[in-house]
Amino acid sequence: MMRDPQATIGKLIDKAKLAYLGYMDGEGFPVVRAMLAPRERADIREFWLTTNTSSRKVARLRENPKASLYFVDQRFYRGVNLTGTVEVLETPEAKERIWREGDTMYYPQGVADPDYCVLHFTAQKGRYYSSFHSEDFEV
Repeated sequence: MMRDPQATIGKLIDKAKLAYLGYMDGEGFPVVRAMLAPRERADIREFWLTTNTSSRKVARLRENPKASLYFVDQRFYRGVNLTGTVEVLETPEAKERIWREGDTMYYPQGVADPDYCVLHFTAQKGRYYSSFHSEDFEV
């Protein structure tokens, strides 16, 4: 049993170079997409990620906001799956909040690019795997 889920899982997330976003497609089948690591997080409950507004995942998440985020530590073969909901944010404040120098590589028009949006993921529960053992937890 984890002594401190916030610290254990937080460290795993902070070291991850990618996050895997799971959601449902238009026919009800699961889809998983590799995403750049979250730009920001509040504990292990809230995460902010960047993506293209025109992407299929944004259209699907607007229809069905239920999603999961998965992070893996490949070196020690452990991971955490967080289940929750995603809100698509397009306000200037949300976009400026997580904008980074170099993002024009993805969004050529800058922080105001209409094809740039923020995914705000809020976790409700999770499942942690380590050392041949899985553990469910509430966030």
